[in-house]
This record gives sequence, C-alpha cells and structure tokens, in this order.
Amino acid sequence: MSIYHKIIIKPIINEKSLNLVSKENKYSFYVDPKVNKKEIKTAIEKLFNVNVTKVNVINIKGKIKNFRRIEGKLNDRKKAIVELKEGQSIEAFNSLK
Repeated sequence: MSIYHKIIIKPIINEKSLNLVSKENKYSFYVDPKVNKKEIKTAIEKLFNVNVTKVNVINIKGKIKNFRRIEGKLNDRKKAIVELKEGQSIEAFNSLK
C-alpha cells in the first residue's frame, strides 16, 4: 500500500456527489484529517493519472451520540472535493452514473 492510499481513505458515492461529477466534473473523497490540499492534489494525480485544477476541503466535526447511558463522540472527518481538468474523468465514478 502506497502513501497515497493512506491519504485518500475512500470515495464518497451518494446522489449529491454523483450530480457534482456529471454537472461540474468534481469528485468527492474522505481523506486523512492531517493532510493539506497540496498532498491531496498529488495523491489524486498519482492514483488516477489525472490533472487536478482545484481542491476544496471540508472539516466535519464528529457528532455527540448516546450509547445506552454513556455519552460518546463520533470521529472527526475531512472531506475533499476535487475538480479535474476539462475532459478528464475518474473511471470508477463513470461506471456509477
């Protein structure tokens, strides 16, 4: 497993993210909370052989939940929305449209 697989945790596949793919050529991923935009950009370019033009990052705070009588907190997550150069795409998302 390369270092790039540790940066990109998994793609986000839901109705909203698939609409972004088809309309705006933007792809969504959950990423490691410790990485920055430059590291995300290089990881996407190396893993999928595409050119990234823009990276937006969203930090998601973990919700507070009750587990029986004990209060707990879900993990914080980081989401990256990546815009690719015109005419390029990621094959894994194209099969889901």
